[in-house]
Amino acid sequence: MKNPPALEIQGLTVHRERRRLISDVSLAVAHGTVHLLVGPNGAGKSTLFSAVLGLIEFTGSICFHWRGSGRIGYLPQAFTVDPTLPVTVAEFLALSRQHRPICFGIGRTQRRHLEHLLERVGLSGFLSRPLGALSGGELQRVLLANAIDPSPELLLLDEPASGLDDTAAKQFEEVLLDLRRSSGTGVLMVSHDLAQVRRLADRVTLIDKEVRRTGPPAKILADDLASSFALDSEHAP
Repeated sequence: MKNPPALEIQGLTVHRERRRLISDVSLAVAHGTVHLLVGPNGAGKSTLFSAVLGLIEFTGSICFHWRGSGRIGYLPQAFTVDPTLPVTVAEFLALSRQHRPICFGIGRTQRRHLEHLLERVGLSGFLSRPLGALSGGELQRVLLANAIDPSPELLLLDEPASGLDDTAAKQFEEVLLDLRRSSGTGVLMVSHDLAQVRRLADRVTLIDKEVRRTGPPAKILADDLASSFALDSEHAP
């Protein structure tokens, strides 16, 4: 293959206790593109992510074609933090970014890097905030910062804009598009927001336990079936 995709899935099938979660799903995420997954609740989107991350057993094949670091960034749909956890935003972000234990403090260079990282996601001045005291939208942006640094080759985003206000959601989209352009990151993202899908997607796959449609967004979203699948009842106008 001349230009293999960052992620290539063939015939992915997952069963749990004799119940089919997803069946024979195939798709590819090219480097430097945003691939949107749409479908109703229970369609298997999060199950697909779990398989890609190696968290569950599956049949079929999942292949990564790395150009560099081979790093996968991941932003889950839900992440719960104990409000009494004595960890600051800076300490959380530094855990995987410095060699010495956090109890010895965060170096000056590292702190400057983290400050710049939080600026990218609209959280300037949040380094010393307790992680457990953040709002849902603020925590989501901290998790986004963690997922995009160092720049991943593949970024998995499970409804990343949930809990974000309009300003934060717009900033998130700008970060995502900048990452795609500057780093050639391949993005696989779940969204129920059709307007967001139209703005961001290079390719769209409609899934309901199996692939129902896949192709360019203009073609897929023109389909009434795609529109009805993309929006859950709580997102519908």
